[in-house]
Amino acid sequence: MKKTKKLISLLLCLMLTLSFFTFGASAADEKDYTIVSPYADVIWSGENAWGAYKGTTHSHTTYSDADEDLPTMVKEYYEQDYDFLANADHGVTGTPWNEVPDEQLLYSYQKLLGNNVRPLTDEEFEGITTGTYPLYDGTVRNKKMVCVTGANELNNLTLTKAHVNGYFLPYDKGNGFGGTENGYEQAIAFIEENGGLSHINHPGDWLESNKDITTVSDPENIEFFAELLLKYPTCLGMEVFNETNSTTPYDRILWDNILMYTLPYGKNVIGFSNTDAHVRDTIDTSFSIFMMEENDVEHVKETMQTGAFFMVTRNLRANDIIGPKEEINARNTDLPYPVFTKVVTEGHKVTVAAENASTIQWIADGKIIAEGAIGAEDVTLDLDTIEGAENFQYVRAELFSEGGICLTQALVIDDGSEKLTYEEEKTLCSLFDKIIFALKSTRLWTIVVEVYRMIKYA
Repeated sequence: MKKTKKLISLLLCLMLTLSFFTFGASAADEKDYTIVSPYADVIWSGENAWGAYKGTTHSHTTYSDADEDLPTMVKEYYEQDYDFLANADHGVTGTPWNEVPDEQLLYSYQKLLGNNVRPLTDEEFEGITTGTYPLYDGTVRNKKMVCVTGANELNNLTLTKAHVNGYFLPYDKGNGFGGTENGYEQAIAFIEENGGLSHINHPGDWLESNKDITTVSDPENIEFFAELLLKYPTCLGMEVFNETNSTTPYDRILWDNILMYTLPYGKNVIGFSNTDAHVRDTIDTSFSIFMMEENDVEHVKETMQTGAFFMVTRNLRANDIIGPKEEINARNTDLPYPVFTKVVTEGHKVTVAAENASTIQWIADGKIIAEGAIGAEDVTLDLDTIEGAENFQYVRAELFSEGGICLTQALVIDDGSEKLTYEEEKTLCSLFDKIIFALKSTRLWTIVVEVYRMIKYA
């Protein structure tokens, strides 16, 4: 009997030992990770809660090619409850709204057409930037709108749509910057050399992706933009939404593809959403909600860099890749737009809360990984329930309603692995491709193409 008990004990010990080693090997094989969120520092509720501020960093006036003068545009933004605004006229670096920027000869036609080209009065500027200026119905808003200066949409003489927005530039830098055809890099480099920040504007317009959705998934196009973002640290990201998205309906798909290219190098590409308004009618189109401790220029600048904000659009074409399933067109309606009111990460979970939203979907590495209804209650995504989540590069959330779409930034999945080192001299295009690109970047080629299009589509 003793021998039998001893044998059983030995077998049990052996089984426990083997199970321990098996468990240990399994645990070691699992790749742990953390979720790095741009919203990690935001205080969502309580006495010290941060504010949610509506704004745009890309708008226009008759100082360049818009149809409305600066006072008209600024007052309309103020009326529509914007909290901050950066006017980014083409080749004209923005000054305080009561000062005249460096006027450009190129846009002298505005005065010839009889259009007003003027700043705010000192009294208007004071009232709007303190919140004491009356709304159209005579009531006082009692909430300031911050004037963000030093913005400039460079490349004002180019026919191609290779546009870049510079921010926080000195007032004497960037005025009259003509740029070159397809000249993204020249503009980004200029902004960096002059101490500014930048982002790439409406890339889908340059790609003409509204005519062919496959262009946003073309490896050469992805590489083209990703390499610029990797080469220039001050280039923060790209516009994901622009105005009504008529020429940029698939730019958030392009954004997903670029993220997958840059994240192995440690570069999180920040998504921007801007009105790009040239008339009052398009002010209620695409904008951002910045989470900030205070509404001032310094916090706007900091938030642009950290990405602690959400992207909203009121217009978007349907698509079969990540939606929407039906076209959204809520511009200039009373339909409320959806917005996140909380994004909190803990372990492998992301918990969000929202207002004015009906559905939510989660995107990881360019694919929908979960979707469902959302109302007043919090919604949590547990990545441990998603097969292969440990191999994701990022996850992000999208809200949908009849009033629009709201996106989070990418929440990066960091498994602690060493990041790739970007090599500036890296050559990924053939010599033939470079020659063709150089040819297509000449003004003569571009003019010939534009004339051909005019004849073809006349």
